[in-house]
Amino acid sequence: MAAAPVWSVDPRTGKQREQVAVEATAQEVDAAVRAAQAAREALADRAVRAAFLRSAAAGLDAARDALVETADAETALGQVRLSGELARTVYQLRAFADIVDEGAFLDVVIDHPDATATPPVPDLRRYKVPLGVVAVYSASNFPFAFSVAGGDTASALAAGCPVVVKSHPDHPALSERVAEVLRRAAAGHGIPEGVVGLVHGFQAGIELIKHPLVAAAGFTGSIRGGRALFDAAAARPVPIPFHGELGSLNPVLVTEAAAAERAEEIGDGLAGSMTLGVGQFCVKPGLVLVPSGGAGDQLVKSLADAVAGTDAGVLLDHRMRDNFIAGVAERAELSDVDAPVTPGEGGEHTVSAGFLTVPAAKLTEEGEHDLLLEECFGPVTVVARYADEQEAKAVLSRLPGNLTATVQLSSQEAAGQGRGPELLAELTPLAGRVLVNGWPTGVAVAPAQHHGGPYPATTSTSTSVGGTAIERWLRPVVYQNAPEALLPAELKDDNPLGLPRRFNGRLER
Repeated sequence: MAAAPVWSVDPRTGKQREQVAVEATAQEVDAAVRAAQAAREALADRAVRAAFLRSAAAGLDAARDALVETADAETALGQVRLSGELARTVYQLRAFADIVDEGAFLDVVIDHPDATATPPVPDLRRYKVPLGVVAVYSASNFPFAFSVAGGDTASALAAGCPVVVKSHPDHPALSERVAEVLRRAAAGHGIPEGVVGLVHGFQAGIELIKHPLVAAAGFTGSIRGGRALFDAAAARPVPIPFHGELGSLNPVLVTEAAAAERAEEIGDGLAGSMTLGVGQFCVKPGLVLVPSGGAGDQLVKSLADAVAGTDAGVLLDHRMRDNFIAGVAERAELSDVDAPVTPGEGGEHTVSAGFLTVPAAKLTEEGEHDLLLEECFGPVTVVARYADEQEAKAVLSRLPGNLTATVQLSSQEAAGQGRGPELLAELTPLAGRVLVNGWPTGVAVAPAQHHGGPYPATTSTSTSVGGTAIERWLRPVVYQNAPEALLPAELKDDNPLGLPRRFNGRLER
């Protein structure tokens, strides 16, 4: 049977644009993984891989116009949004190069022997080493930042791990062009081009997770797809770490005092956040708890006015469009659910933004309304109107894990008066990032960032954004009583590489 062609498709029209490649066979996946495995040694030198990451960033920068044009043709996300996302991707690569240079990620700890300790301490020297080949599964909604050159790839390469990327079918042409930029950058530093492999096709993704030389995987996508790969990773003869971002409702709680103080501002802010990027952000607020009556009504009116003025938009592909239209229709048919602004079909290829309202009491116990507690990808949110604090708390107690949780407080509550501290404590178990008086869309790439959360937001406790994302692709190893002549340079007493470390209990920088 001939391999299926891979087409670039224009989501604005649904028409095929060009044949980009063919779906990879099991043999081609095997070849890509083995080529990546063969490139491991070339990544061993930290200076070389830092230079490689910087060259990759420069190459993407140089090809900016052509890459953004290709990305827009395949995603309809717009040149402004895509230019910003590419800039973020370039920054990530350079930031990880700085992390590699600094060396703190190696977590070097050296303890000399101490015969007086109970029990006695031998000579122990600990640091972290790369896991091996990493499988990266590209995301649909971030064709740069969570795809071929995105955070998973950048952090894996920084750790010293080659990657094989399974492209997303929504942007195959862009995937090929970005991979070519990375391979050219690798070749410029004597690194085999196989250090960044690229395969297309659903079956190729399955073959990739099963390959015995793949040591870990990173995924961003749906709960269904991510869970299937997660289970496959665990079912291997030798299970591997699977760092998946699967789905998130990103709840928002608006207190009665906050609504009374700034209802219009909160309504406008919510509208902007839930419709940003046509609602295709993984941190879109999908459930908002708003007090019933009074200022809560004013907030809902403000939200309705703002959302009604939002233009229809194009989703990433027609399958997502169909799922969105069907999903909001199913939710709108539930009892006691209203649609102040009806979400759904826009034009032939577009969708219109909207939101649903429901009494929060419908969400406090298991039933058909549980559908409203599931993510609906696209420009829609659910506003649950609560009667009192206990009802809001009951809804929060039923939520699964999330990437973010947000609380909108009054100025007095934000100053520590009233229930502000208590509400923050209630939200903390729900998410990896807890926001106060802000909106979750927009994930800063910074050392302190955490983009992850309890399942099903992610399948591990790690982050996929920020410097500590590198930790996913490393494992610690300790040498005991190893002669100095046999030790790697990172663990020698005289610290020839000038690494930050903990030496006999004292932190050295």
